[in-house]
Amino acid sequence: MDVVALGESMVTFLPSRPGRLADVPSFDRGIGGAESNVACVLAAAGHSARWVSRVGADAFGDHLVEAIGGYGVDVSYVRRDPARPTGVYFRTAGDRSTDSHEVAYYRAGSAASAMTATNLDLEAVRGGRILHLSGITPALSADCLTLIRELTAPHPTRPLISFDVNYRPALWRDTHGPEILLDLARGADIVFVGEDEAEEAWGITEGPTAIREALPEPGILVVKQGGHGAVSLGRAAGSRAAWGGTGGRGGTPQSPGRATSPRPATTAPALKVDVVATTGAGDAFAAGFLSATLRGLPARDRLRHGHLMAAASLTAPGDLAAPPTRALADRLVALDDTAWGRLRLGPGWTDTMGRDIEEARTP
Repeated sequence: MDVVALGESMVTFLPSRPGRLADVPSFDRGIGGAESNVACVLAAAGHSARWVSRVGADAFGDHLVEAIGGYGVDVSYVRRDPARPTGVYFRTAGDRSTDSHEVAYYRAGSAASAMTATNLDLEAVRGGRILHLSGITPALSADCLTLIRELTAPHPTRPLISFDVNYRPALWRDTHGPEILLDLARGADIVFVGEDEAEEAWGITEGPTAIREALPEPGILVVKQGGHGAVSLGRAAGSRAAWGGTGGRGGTPQSPGRATSPRPATTAPALKVDVVATTGAGDAFAAGFLSATLRGLPARDRLRHGHLMAAASLTAPGDLAAPPTRALADRLVALDDTAWGRLRLGPGWTDTMGRDIEEARTP
């Protein structure tokens, strides 16, 4: 597998119209989960991806497995729990950054919160070139925290570890969450963190360089700066996270000793986007960056691929959106800085721009 993603996914209920949850008369069903979102986007982009988790032996569990598998993700190692339910949540249509946004989670005691090293197939979990994790999973239970600590610890068959901090204060039952996340991130090879997250969790207000000082170990640190863009801070040659490979399904990472690290700091401005919903954009960004990493692309291109995948998510209503084709993404990533800065993407852009490329190729 190119990427294995481990974490909880839930059935998501999206409102049929704007308004308070108390006033919304009906909801449309979807799927949501940080790690499975990454797996789905990568699979849709042509990579081999596996999602490992636990769901209830219920209809919602059936829906999750079928829906995520429908994206081309390997779901054969998802376990069913006869005693615990599949998690669900409801959210309003508003942007989660506004005061009017509401989310109601029903995940306490879920099947995924009971994940351990003994009730999952760790060989399957470690069976990818990259293992993608997030800071949501260790917040679900003591068992999940123990599992993530084991997966990020040194191990003979440990793959490259990608870790999205995903700080969710409401999930942590005590005040040690930020400390735990910092420790887990320091054990990863590629780390994604928002500048706002670093300030909220760790009190770091001085920007990417200061965040890098707090996280010196990862081979690559990606600091997301919202609408301003993102910064990739690399490490010296020889970093495990600097390797690349061939695109698509397959390819072998270069040996760590021959890896060429990205420049110490590379910045890529964000795109201008007509935002429909922000949910899932961070996961899509991580998927785009990982896709470009698997292909061995340079740091700037990795960030731009992340921005393009995020733009696809931002211009769609749910957690998941159809990503741009590889041909379209590569064409946009290759634009010069001026042309990149002039791009403005709205709903449906992946379809319309993709058709334009296909028509141009047709004799």
